[in-house]
Amino acid sequence: MNKRLLSLDVFRGMTVALMILVNNPGDWGHIYAPLEHAEWNGCTPTDLVFPFFLFIVGASISFAMQGKVADRETITKISTRSLKLFGLGLFLSLFPKLDISVVRIPGVLQRIAIVFFVCSLIFLTSKNRTQQIIFASLLIGYWVLMTFVPVPDFGPANLEPEFNLGAYFDRMILGTAHLYKAAKTWDPEGLLSTLPAIATGLSGVLTGSWLQRKDKEIGEKLVSMYLCGCIAMALGWAWDAAGFPINKALWTSSYVLWTSGLALCFLASFYWLIDVKGYQRWTKPFVVYGVNAITVFFLTGLIPRILRMIKIKMPNGDEVNSQTWMYKNLIVSVFSNPYHASLVGALTVITIWLGILWVMYDKKMIVKV
Repeated sequence: MNKRLLSLDVFRGMTVALMILVNNPGDWGHIYAPLEHAEWNGCTPTDLVFPFFLFIVGASISFAMQGKVADRETITKISTRSLKLFGLGLFLSLFPKLDISVVRIPGVLQRIAIVFFVCSLIFLTSKNRTQQIIFASLLIGYWVLMTFVPVPDFGPANLEPEFNLGAYFDRMILGTAHLYKAAKTWDPEGLLSTLPAIATGLSGVLTGSWLQRKDKEIGEKLVSMYLCGCIAMALGWAWDAAGFPINKALWTSSYVLWTSGLALCFLASFYWLIDVKGYQRWTKPFVVYGVNAITVFFLTGLIPRILRMIKIKMPNGDEVNSQTWMYKNLIVSVFSNPYHASLVGALTVITIWLGILWVMYDKKMIVKV
């Protein structure tokens, strides 16, 4: 089997493109429901994006590090990459104000960095059976913490936004000044919920290792992936019904099982279609996104902030930032329905970056963090 699966690159590219779609609407006040996160409990298509990416991170680890050992050189490379990812995320939180006193410390890239680091070490230092045990232990342990351990200063264990154990740890360790500004008292990428996020990464590690088994036929691999995916989704749904709801903000154990199960089924489908059957002509738009995933995610977070710093004076004397000016004059002027306009704005961002990434791919410009 090839060291690099084309289906994995395609899956990564689709996930990143969807991530950009939901992160860059033309108007945050007009977003179609499937492109918004669930208000609290539940799971929309948007809530699948981040866990899918962490699943892919884990699967990529098993391919990239197969046969390697946990020596100083390898650990140094893993640590360096993790610090770079964390640093990029911290920079996005700082820019443009650069005020350390109120910078948000958790974040998407920061969580990716931690999951990559921990999952890499687990992969290098343990066997498959141990990884399965760690995966299950993280899910059960997090469930016990969140549903049985009383919350200091608040009372019994609960799963409310401000009063759950994870929110308490975020405030106690990080302080409210360094949390997600929209929530203020808790963070969706908080400290305690990073534990089940690591389990999401491990589900990808286990999947990648399974795909590389030389003693299994392709058909057996596919059937097992679909079966495990369906079982994981069923367990996630059952855990949700039993009182530990599917919830992205808390990254509940049921959420890990539900999203990892779906990711397994998606990857199995892409693997069969692309790597086994050879239907690859349609894949390039997603591949170009997949091979420069972190780069495009970082820049689509940075460039809008730069555009908002550039002011344009209107005929009536008012000033608007350049991003707003372009959106109103190039999109809203054509699409009167605000929801249509908002969606077109996001699709425009995706299309522009598709062109840029296509050129980069053809010129073999792959930026590695």
